[in-house]
Amino acid sequence: MVDLPHRVREAIRRDFPVLPVPSVPEIRLHRAGPKSGLWRLAEWDAAFSTPYWAHLWGGGIALARYVLDHPDSVAGKRVLDLGTGSGLVAIAARKAGASAVLASDNDRYALAAALLNAEINGEDIATIEGDLMSGPAPAVDIVLIGDLFYEQDLADRVSIFMDRCLADNIEIFVGDPGRAFLPRQRLQMLEEYAGTDFGIDGATNSSCNSVFAFRRDL
Repeated sequence: MVDLPHRVREAIRRDFPVLPVPSVPEIRLHRAGPKSGLWRLAEWDAAFSTPYWAHLWGGGIALARYVLDHPDSVAGKRVLDLGTGSGLVAIAARKAGASAVLASDNDRYALAAALLNAEINGEDIATIEGDLMSGPAPAVDIVLIGDLFYEQDLADRVSIFMDRCLADNIEIFVGDPGRAFLPRQRLQMLEEYAGTDFGIDGATNSSCNSVFAFRRDL
């Protein structure tokens, strides 16, 4: 279990309503609402960071939809969900038949929420806190990356990590609504989905969310 005070996990259970995910109704998540009291979590912990995990991002929605629609992409395979946030993509991978799913994030609140969300969906995922991108390629078959190209420095680091994974013959799928720093020249379009995107500006907007395979630099 992620090392968070019991009252934090109980606050998420109690104050974050469980709702189906738009375009992915097979999965329900604890989601932030007007009465969720995110400010209360920040008061309890000075290290509380921007709660990206409390909202839905277009890239994650598309990637979850893709693996559920194409279970052969992950079935029987070991999967890493990099920057898992709410755990949406990790849960989708387990539902699609992945043999094991590791959900990683730098934010321990995200990992706590991901475990709670996996629980309400009847799925089992493992979590790891910290930055996996500076180490060796993980011992998995598939890496799923939803919406990690919204900042230049982060996008550069993710791209380097993806190349490291490709060198170890790890397949990579990317979900993204078209962020500014998406490495488009390295991506092969697989599917497009009309949907919504929370986005870095904090607003929920209509969006075209896409799923790509990451390819070697030609």
